[in-house]
Amino acid sequence: MPNALRGGTETSWQEMGAGAMPALVLHCGLGRGAMWRGVAAGLAERATLTVPDLPGHGKSGPWAPGRDVHDQATDMARSFFDRPMHLIGHSFGGTVALRLAVEAPEKVLSLSLVEPVLFAAARNDPDFAAHRAAEQGFAALHEAGDAEGAARAFNRRWGDGTRWDGFTPQARAMMIANMPFILNSRSALWDDIHDILAPGGLERIAAPVMMIRGAGTVPIVAAIHAGLAARLPNAEEVVIDGAGHMCVASHPDAVAQAVARGLDHSRRASLS
Repeated sequence: MPNALRGGTETSWQEMGAGAMPALVLHCGLGRGAMWRGVAAGLAERATLTVPDLPGHGKSGPWAPGRDVHDQATDMARSFFDRPMHLIGHSFGGTVALRLAVEAPEKVLSLSLVEPVLFAAARNDPDFAAHRAAEQGFAALHEAGDAEGAARAFNRRWGDGTRWDGFTPQARAMMIANMPFILNSRSALWDDIHDILAPGGLERIAAPVMMIRGAGTVPIVAAIHAGLAARLPNAEEVVIDGAGHMCVASHPDAVAQAVARGLDHSRRASLS
């Protein structure tokens, strides 16, 4: 498992698969790169996946308190995005992948977004304010000194259905410790302070875009997908029956099949 300073963060990453297509893969908040192993197995003959642990996650170095977490994660990811590649991201990682695609659309071979939590893309949804209020509950608990309560509430809304006492003590401790990362990301995800949604940006992404979500996920995800798809020139949505937000872990074969469609669309376009 390589380890080096990438974009200012001591970074650990894995290479998965042995296919000809290069892909950068970014995990969710409170996750780690190893979560992609099941998906990688389904793509092994098509692609070689570079899968880093994001700052403060897995075996990578810490998130720098006082720094914008989206900037730090994007700086890390950008250091790998040094040639034309396929971009794949889940949840928070999906928003970083989308930011990279907006910055350099000419390098994007395909873009696979698994429930990217760029909430600002759903700001026209009639339930936007209610969704934001629900998310504020995590912050309220944390600011009141109940870090464990905040992590439990976050897991209950965005997790895979595992009860809090079903996690190992180490996993619970990691989620509690990383809640400041989640809370620091709010201005990037809810207010789009990095201008991912700036006029003309999404429209420049000509590569195939696969948007993947679980049928039973948090309702605002469908609104995020709709907001993004309305502006992306070449977007397609796949909904996975029986899955929730953590479909990367719970339904890796279905996620791999959806990602493969985007890879294959890109390959056919390059041959035409």
